[in-house]
Amino acid sequence: MRTRLLPLLITLMAAVLATLGFPLAVSVAAAEQQRLVIDRIDDTARFAALAQPITDTVPAYDERRLTLATDLEVYASVYGIRAGVFYRNDLALAKAPGGWMLPPEGEGRTAFNEALLGRRSHDPPQVWPWQDGRVVVASPVVRDGDVVAVVVIDSPTDEMRARILRTWLLIAVGEALAMLVAVGAAVRLTGWVLLPVRVLDAATHDIAVGRMRSRVAAAGGPPELRRLARSFNEMADNVEDVLEQQRAFVADASHQLRNPLSALLLRIELLALELPEGNEEIAAVRTEGKRLARVLDDLLDLALAEHTEADLQLTDIVPLTADRVASWRPMAEEKGVHLFQDGAPAATAWADPVALSSALDAVIDNALKFTPAGEDVRVTVTPGPTAVTVVVADRGPGLTDQELERVGDRFWRSTRHQNVSGSGLGLSISRVLLAAGGGSIAYERHEPHGLRVTLSVPREQPPTTGSRGPAER
Repeated sequence: MRTRLLPLLITLMAAVLATLGFPLAVSVAAAEQQRLVIDRIDDTARFAALAQPITDTVPAYDERRLTLATDLEVYASVYGIRAGVFYRNDLALAKAPGGWMLPPEGEGRTAFNEALLGRRSHDPPQVWPWQDGRVVVASPVVRDGDVVAVVVIDSPTDEMRARILRTWLLIAVGEALAMLVAVGAAVRLTGWVLLPVRVLDAATHDIAVGRMRSRVAAAGGPPELRRLARSFNEMADNVEDVLEQQRAFVADASHQLRNPLSALLLRIELLALELPEGNEEIAAVRTEGKRLARVLDDLLDLALAEHTEADLQLTDIVPLTADRVASWRPMAEEKGVHLFQDGAPAATAWADPVALSSALDAVIDNALKFTPAGEDVRVTVTPGPTAVTVVVADRGPGLTDQELERVGDRFWRSTRHQNVSGSGLGLSISRVLLAAGGGSIAYERHEPHGLRVTLSVPREQPPTTGSRGPAER
């Protein structure tokens, strides 16, 4: 979430800074040019005042004409600016430098024509730092209400563009510093806001995988998230209490029913002594009683498995699997089923040896039940990058797609296999035992017929699943 929220905040802040920076840069450029234009207008007004008393009848060596020409030459030599006073017919009254002529078109001509109308020329177009433009300003010389001449000043813009560029550089540095501060603030803000979310997500994942004692420290972050953390802790406490009550009920019920059932089975045996040998009814009662006893035993095992902490050890899965295969081989031979083991010679993973052995027993037992005589049951151990898998593949009738979705559910048994002994809890117990140590169990078809059951245990030590104190939470 942080990788999505942080770029969004940075983009928004960059847009805000750009929205403020671009108008500021434009206004700075406009202000610099306006200052230059005002200075040149003042200069044209001064030259117009000097040219006003000079008439066509004044000789060339007149002191006023000489003064005007001298001022224009000094002005051009000192500032590098072209300036001149031109009659309405474009002839020059005085100008500097001497070779400069009024252009026939362009900004200079436009400014001259505007001044002929008796008003100062309009402000020239904006000159940007990357343009090699000039600023032309013209003012009329009015005598007795008539425009007799025009003062034209054609000014370079190198210095003005340099000042604009320096100011823009300062604005860019300020924008960069503001952006760095904004990024730092965004990082701190997103970290402050999302830290409770990450903690809550981790605690939710822990509870989802069975670590029911995970809780969230409701400290830090916005008040809404702190309140959410407290609500999550209350919910987790309630869920854990309900599960504990459910486990306790199943364990107590299984345990308490054992004694009455044992007494009932004993009375059935005593009653059988009074009946003729081979009575079918008494045999059916015995079978159902034993089945009920097996169900109660499996319920008690399931309750204990859900409540017991996994004793994880770094274990070589190959010899452990070989031991379970050897234990089940006599039963396989009795049924005429070939039980094999192959795969890697060694595969180390983190597992509870007792829990994994129990899960293997349940899966191999299930495979032998449904595999007909003459077929194979193959157990394969394969090390992977993150987990070690033990695959038990049989050649039984297999399961349909609908049955694959339900296999492993408590008390579920396929309608096609109701006559096969079992309680429907063996695979459920295996799943609980493996999940306590970070493992898993999966089912798929074994073509052309049969079932593949894959038991996985992690190669890296998973987080502890046992009880933890407040500091660890």
